Amino acid sequence: MTKDFAVPPVVFPSGGSSAGPNVQQRRFPATPFQPPRPSSSAIPFMSFDIGSAAASSATPAGPFGGTIASSSSFGGGSASFEDEEPLLDELGIHPDQIWKKTRSILNPFRINQTVHKDSDLSGPIFLYLALCLFQLLAGKIQFGVILGWIVVSSIFLYVVFNMLAGRNGNLNLHTCTSLVGYCLLPVVVLSAVSLFVPQGAGPVRFVLAAVFVLWSTRACSTLVVSLADGGEEHRGLIAYACFLIYTLFSLLVIF
Repeated sequence: MTKDFAVPPVVFPSGGSSAGPNVQQRRFPATPFQPPRPSSSAIPFMSFDIGSAAASSATPAGPFGGTIASSSSFGGGSASFEDEEPLLDELGIHPDQIWKKTRSILNPFRINQTVHKDSDLSGPIFLYLALCLFQLLAGKIQFGVILGWIVVSSIFLYVVFNMLAGRNGNLNLHTCTSLVGYCLLPVVVLSAVSLFVPQGAGPVRFVLAAVFVLWSTRACSTLVVSLADGGEEHRGLIAYACFLIYTLFSLLVIF
């Protein structure tokens, strides 16, 4: 025996207000957010309308309220590069000044003290590298040794001079390092000459070393006494300190 179930009738809405209150309306997805289109009064560089940007002012305002100058006001951008200083001058390297100081050391009897008043370290570094290069050609790797001796020698001469001069001494460590480095030129020449002297000629190497050491000693002691106050009466002791310094460098070259 079958049982009958009451099936409610299906009512399809026909649209409008004729549908019943229980009928669910179909919902469509909402469109995503879209920014409003810029108007004619908007900022020119925020708009994608080229025409409106071209119609705006020729000198746009800067971010801090000023005006942004165009490239034509700088002469096409070339004047700014012409006003820049050379790279060597910005680094504090003056080749003409280095050459004048080096040339003044070449004549130990007529040393120009005026060119050494402005001390620098670019010339001593160049001479240090030259000495290391000649030692490397001789089969000796002494980069660290020579650099350490230059630092110790500068401090040694600085301490000796200020102890002798007392309160009247005005030699600073920067000037002392510059003088010791520039007066290293005869030792650099000695290292270059020793490449052509055979190892068996011991007396010749010692005589050459003595000549170049005296050359460096005279140049360094003359510059120290002339550029600093209070060293004229202690010239002999200052020359002895310089002699010890350049004797150490000559021993590196000989042995």
